[in-house]
Amino acid sequence: MSLVRTEAASPSNPGPPSDSASVRERLRNAETVLWHRGTFVAAVLPFLGLAFAITVVAIKGWPAILVNGTHFFTGSTWQPGSTYGSTVYPHGVATPQGASYGAWPLILGTVQSSAIALILAVPISIGAAIALTERLPRSIARPANFAVELLAGIPSVLFGLWGILTLGPLLARDVYPHIASIMPDVPVLNFFNSPTGHGEGLFTSGIVLAIMIVPIITATTVELFRQVPSLNQEGARALGMTDAEVTHSVTIPWVRNGIIGASILGLARALGETIAIAMISGAILGHTAQNIYSPMTTIAATIVSQLDSSFTDATGFATATLAEAALVLAVISVVVNVIARFIVHRTGKLGGPVGRG
Repeated sequence: MSLVRTEAASPSNPGPPSDSASVRERLRNAETVLWHRGTFVAAVLPFLGLAFAITVVAIKGWPAILVNGTHFFTGSTWQPGSTYGSTVYPHGVATPQGASYGAWPLILGTVQSSAIALILAVPISIGAAIALTERLPRSIARPANFAVELLAGIPSVLFGLWGILTLGPLLARDVYPHIASIMPDVPVLNFFNSPTGHGEGLFTSGIVLAIMIVPIITATTVELFRQVPSLNQEGARALGMTDAEVTHSVTIPWVRNGIIGASILGLARALGETIAIAMISGAILGHTAQNIYSPMTTIAATIVSQLDSSFTDATGFATATLAEAALVLAVISVVVNVIARFIVHRTGKLGGPVGRG
């Protein structure tokens, strides 16, 4: 008779692992693999979405790119041609006879209105963020901060209605005449010293865009200011700095890069705004703004206003041209973001978070 010996488990001889421990280990390994793959997919998906969108727009706009050439970026005419005339085939692309598209006024209007919005919105947003974090009592700052965040959720069509029915006429009647009257009659400032119109135009569009992007920049800047170490601010005050000097020398330099990033977020919103600008700008195709009060249009507003009529072009060339315009807008947005990253990179090398070394 054989005897079966069993050895007791000890720290040096723990014995075979139990089934529950093995299952837990496999679950942990699977969770780790799933986490790594999931985060990789989440990081890649936005890039793939952007690449897919740009590729589709480029493919749809390729016939227009061939026909329009460089004239699309330098020309000012926007002529769909005759839908009842004969079809011509430049570069092998079917186009209506007499079709000619120049997007320079659209590109210039997009850049001008967005620049006005950014110039107006950034100082207001920084001032509002300072008030919400350092000046106002908490009982007032909380509801005020909630109101700012709520303003970011208002649909753009409401801003457009408000701009065309209320703000535009008010500015044209009570504000623009005073601005035009105090501007000296010199060539550079003639852009401001001109007939003020009826409230539709470049300046009104820029003001409405500024109001739309202020909540975005303000909300981001508020969170940045809350991350500034209080010891740095208290130390600056202990050295005799005033509140304004603390803000200028400590608070803002500490979050400088973040403010630039917040401003670029607001600029991206301004560049792509559609409905509000289509309602306020005057939607004048083929003409650049002769002064800051003149009607104009942007790329996004032109796309939304001309898309329906482009389907009447049986050749599809008008739709392809709008796709080319969308591709130009995408390129402008990418270039702006690249420039912003370069600025952030440069300012980050100037010294520590509190300014230059």
